[in-house]
Amino acid sequence: MALEDAKTQIDDAFTRKDARGLSYENAFAGATSFLRRRYTKDLTGVDLAVTGVPFDQAVTNRTGTRFGPRAIREASTLQPYDPPYGWGYDPLTEFAVADYGDLAFDYAKVWEFPEALQTHIAGILAQDVGTLVLGGDHFVTLPILKAHAEKYGPLALIQFDAHSDTWQDDDMERIDHGTFVYKAAKLGLIDVDRSVQIGIRTTCDDHCGIHVIDAAEVHRTGPEAVAEKVRGVVGEAQAYLTFDIDCLDPAFAPGTGTPVWGGLSSAQAAAILRGIAGVRLTGGDVVEVSPPFDPAGITAVAGAHVATEILCLWGWTRR
Repeated sequence: MALEDAKTQIDDAFTRKDARGLSYENAFAGATSFLRRRYTKDLTGVDLAVTGVPFDQAVTNRTGTRFGPRAIREASTLQPYDPPYGWGYDPLTEFAVADYGDLAFDYAKVWEFPEALQTHIAGILAQDVGTLVLGGDHFVTLPILKAHAEKYGPLALIQFDAHSDTWQDDDMERIDHGTFVYKAAKLGLIDVDRSVQIGIRTTCDDHCGIHVIDAAEVHRTGPEAVAEKVRGVVGEAQAYLTFDIDCLDPAFAPGTGTPVWGGLSSAQAAAILRGIAGVRLTGGDVVEVSPPFDPAGITAVAGAHVATEILCLWGWTRR
């Protein structure tokens, strides 16, 4: 395929026959699946499933992350014309990637949501398919971790964030995006000795033993040193990567529920993500994109690129 295929190629989200390969339909047209992958609920032959979780009950300030998956998908439609820059390989050609659509849940029965999401992810993993999740507020990572830990055991957590999300909360039934890491540690879902938080710039008295690389350290030592440190912490452990878009400075991601100044630039985040190639990811997510607070779509563009980088990382050790 090449650019001239735009004359006849359209709506790859529904019409493409092969789950592999780049797409060349007009950038301004077509159905907006993630990276123009085929929408399907049949994961036969699929290596990785992208799924959206449009949930934002547990926000601190600005709601709207329920629209994150939709915005990330739309922003991603400009990307699948070429292999991701800087990686040296094309995950869309080497792996069968499908858009599995969004999680269905009853918004009026919030208490049912965690189990619904855990079951959703577990169903994908049961087919030996990887997961890439588009959120949603950061609580969504807890049920996802539960599903991953059921299959793989305790995981190393690689968390990009402005907030540690380790504020104490021993009520395991509470749905709170600010305490999900605390609960993941207490429930034994993550191996804190192999886990690392990057970009932190808010005060929390207890990080549950997780290694912290705060934003100041990123700025002081640079992305290459940070990536080396992350690789050293994680080692050969199976890992899950979660990227809260507020890890980025508001100048690079204004559309988020809890913006905090002094954060990473998109260039720093890209360099760190590429620098940790070789970590063994079981899956990952990008969360907290809140389109109503960013009419220019800057945040969704960042989220789409982060999700693509997670895909590249996931594929790196499976090539």
